[in-house]
Amino acid sequence: MIAALRRRMQSWMRPRQAEQLPVRLQRNRIYVLPTMTGLFFGLLLGTMGLGALNFNNNPALLLALLLAGAAQASLIAAHMQLSGVVVDAVAADPVPAGEPLRLRIALGALDQRLRRGLRIGHGEAHVHAAFDHNGGTVELPLPTARRGLLPLPRLVLSTVQPLGLARAWAYVWPQQTVLVYPAAESQAPPLPTPAGDAGRAQVTRAGDDVHHLRGYRAGDAPRTVAWKASARRDSLLVREYEQHRSDQLLLDWQLTSGLPYEQRIRRLARWVDDAEREGRRYALRIPGHAAIAMGLGAMHRHRCLRALALMPGEAVHD
Repeated sequence: MIAALRRRMQSWMRPRQAEQLPVRLQRNRIYVLPTMTGLFFGLLLGTMGLGALNFNNNPALLLALLLAGAAQASLIAAHMQLSGVVVDAVAADPVPAGEPLRLRIALGALDQRLRRGLRIGHGEAHVHAAFDHNGGTVELPLPTARRGLLPLPRLVLSTVQPLGLARAWAYVWPQQTVLVYPAAESQAPPLPTPAGDAGRAQVTRAGDDVHHLRGYRAGDAPRTVAWKASARRDSLLVREYEQHRSDQLLLDWQLTSGLPYEQRIRRLARWVDDAEREGRRYALRIPGHAAIAMGLGAMHRHRCLRALALMPGEAVHD
């Protein structure tokens, strides 16, 4: 019942639909209510004030009024912590389904005031933030359950600063989606055999001669580093390999025939990761998408996994 009441209250609160970023938190979308500590403090002040009036105790009445003024000031301070905050952008790197997605949230402010004790979250996941007019970035973990485009949930920015007597909060609902890769199959067979020469991997090592070495590049596998030659020349050198065309892989949808629909996608995702790990060039062919040409590297892997992630669901495909 409490959860249903909470959902009903959220339907009344702004924003009621997804919105474009950046978003500025103005006073018409900031809500303030006392916390349980604040309610107890108010009850205590009421009792204290009644006792002071009953016994005509002016010092006690003055103290009660001063404490009430401090509590009222804390309500305004909590509201001002959120007023003027700007949610500039959100972004996240794709992850396989089932792994938490790290949502990066860029925050800023339109004034010089330092914001402290802010909480940003969704559901049970929350992170703390503190920043000034120069802005800041926080990372919020979001659970993922399925591949494809994940719409971002409504985020809650809240604070109980400075005294913890009141909670001010506001909602931001980014009109944005993030990509979730398909989860790779855990127990997959080896990579399919390349065509030509009975599928033997025709990779020839050039040797450790200086004419067969080149400088290290970002992304080169550690096993290709010529450590002895690198020690002699005081710089990392990498052995050149000659890869024949028969070692190039075609990851075809038809190679997974007989498997359930989603498992076929997970197996191709696993083969993509295995081909990258082994440094073998590969192409991808799946239904409903233009064939992805031979390639290798982070961008090529992203194109292949994105195509697999955006394949229609089994019901749509059938």
